[in-house]
Amino acid sequence: MTISTTIIKSSLNGNGSTSAFTYSFKITDDDDIQVIIRSATGTETVKSKGTHYNVSGVGNNSGTVTFTSGNIPASGETVVLRRSTPKTQAMDLIDNDPMSADTIETAHDKVISITQELQEQLDRSLKLSRTNTMTSTEFTTSATDRASKILAFDSSGELSIAQELGNVKGNWAASTAYVQRDIVKDTSTNNIFIALTAHTSSGSQPLTSNTDSAKWSLLVDAASATTSATAAASSATAAASSASTASTQASNASTSASTASTKATEAASSATAAASSATSAAASFDAFDDIYLGAKSSDPSTDNDGDALTTGDQYFNTSSNQLKIYNGSAWQVAAISTSGLATLVGAETLTNKTLTAPVLSGSASSAGTILFKEDTDNGTNAVTLKGAAATADVTLTLPAATDTLVGKNTTDTLTNKTINASQLVDASIATGKIADDAVTNAKLAANAVDTSQIITDAVTTGKIADNAITLAKMAGGTDGNIISFDASGNPVAVATGNDGQVLTSTGAGSPPAFEDAGGGGDNTPNFFARSTADQSLSAGSWTKVTFGTEDYDSDNAFASSKFTVPNGEGGLYFLHASVFVGASSETSLSQQFTAFYKNGSIFRTDVSDFRGVRTHQYTATVSAILDLSATDYIEVYVQSSATSTLTLDSSAGKGVERLTTFQGFKLIT
Repeated sequence: MTISTTIIKSSLNGNGSTSAFTYSFKITDDDDIQVIIRSATGTETVKSKGTHYNVSGVGNNSGTVTFTSGNIPASGETVVLRRSTPKTQAMDLIDNDPMSADTIETAHDKVISITQELQEQLDRSLKLSRTNTMTSTEFTTSATDRASKILAFDSSGELSIAQELGNVKGNWAASTAYVQRDIVKDTSTNNIFIALTAHTSSGSQPLTSNTDSAKWSLLVDAASATTSATAAASSATAAASSASTASTQASNASTSASTASTKATEAASSATAAASSATSAAASFDAFDDIYLGAKSSDPSTDNDGDALTTGDQYFNTSSNQLKIYNGSAWQVAAISTSGLATLVGAETLTNKTLTAPVLSGSASSAGTILFKEDTDNGTNAVTLKGAAATADVTLTLPAATDTLVGKNTTDTLTNKTINASQLVDASIATGKIADDAVTNAKLAANAVDTSQIITDAVTTGKIADNAITLAKMAGGTDGNIISFDASGNPVAVATGNDGQVLTSTGAGSPPAFEDAGGGGDNTPNFFARSTADQSLSAGSWTKVTFGTEDYDSDNAFASSKFTVPNGEGGLYFLHASVFVGASSETSLSQQFTAFYKNGSIFRTDVSDFRGVRTHQYTATVSAILDLSATDYIEVYVQSSATSTLTLDSSAGKGVERLTTFQGFKLIT
């Protein structure tokens, strides 16, 4: 394939949701592309294949880099996709061996790819213009002479080494080696000096009168700096004070204005309230004046405003010293009427009064009572009639004139009296009142004794007649169950078998069981699965093969690219796996190892040797008959000795029904 473009890099923008980014240049291996994420602040991070992204389109002039979940570039991030071909020579030419056009073109493509990548790096380098006359860009200055220097241009425009600003050496000291641009402090004056030339110090401070004074230049005059700092601090303090005063005065003014406004509002509210109260008081007084007309010597015909009288109007008659009320048509004395009785309060009594159909009642907390004084004694004793506690209303009817109601002593006895059922209180005859053996069969009603009167375990074997328990008296079971006995002698039900099975003994201590008769069978469980997506195969390491589609699975025992033996289905199984491998070139072919993993560990391996085979593709297989137990699981793994990444090809898009498959079934025994 030709390389028709010089593009080796694509720069794209992330948005937080897009995961697939297209590159528009050719790569021969998915490791030949470098993925860099540049943050909004310019930080660059190189991402890792398999962990952060996956690559498709190897061998084509374009392809796609797809970021994995959790690694999608955010908004503001730049995605840079650049080709970075290994600077190696992987082609091994054999004497007298014919060279195919594909082999030669692949080699040329790699050289062109590397050349383009080097050119891209040169384009990003600092370079002199094509017409520049600089005579030399080579530095012969030693590392010692370059130390603490900067790269610069001299007066002729040539590259040179220049002294940068020196290091701060702290306080000046005698007999000390200083280099140009070193900075020191003169402790006698607190002035700051910079060295004009390299020298070993001598003499003493101050440096302005030192024997080496010509070798130092004053940077900071401490006295001037202090004066300026003091003045600046004073100005700042004054400014802060003025600002604080202004702020205080403004705050006080605002507070005064707010207070005045509040007081004005309160005064207005008070005036409104006072006016309202006065109006209400006037209305209330007028209403009272229309009801109570005051003291008068005779019955008035209108109220104090001259309006007509209303029911309930009152006045005090000074002639009769009586309070009178207007009943709507006439004035009447506010006292006991001729047809009613006023409420009695406290210890008030009625004398020579007759109560018609009276009702004497108490309250929930204090029962009503009637007190009767005796008529034969000294009048000090009395009889109190009080209602007894009851769950319902009780009516006490006095006897007729021919009978006498008298009290009964607790020692009174029954003479010439008959007690029948109506005189017995329910549940009044206790067990202790019945003589032993007094209740006979004749006294028991038919069907009077049920299960509630029989205690647990009361019916023993001796109480059951021979042949008395019929099938109708046995508990129901499942259609087809057989009764057996376990190791403890207890009856158990043998599970129902399937049509055509026979009952087989399982030995002492276990009930028999239904099993398939010898011969025949249907080789289940069985399954067939295949790959539906290409899968990268890393050289030198075991890779689990992914099977995305099941063509059939009799017992639903195949899931997550592995077959698990169902419960009760242990035995011999025939298993077969076929893996179709695609290589980027003939030189990628190698030894191919295909293995069955049992319960997560390698168990059975086959090897296919394709070294020297002139093809880009090959198929490797592994088959075995395995003795498996319930819950054992089998997976397919592959490993290649190739030095480059290979591809496990699926059937998708290749016009082939099945390329990479895994199948198996249980053997009939």
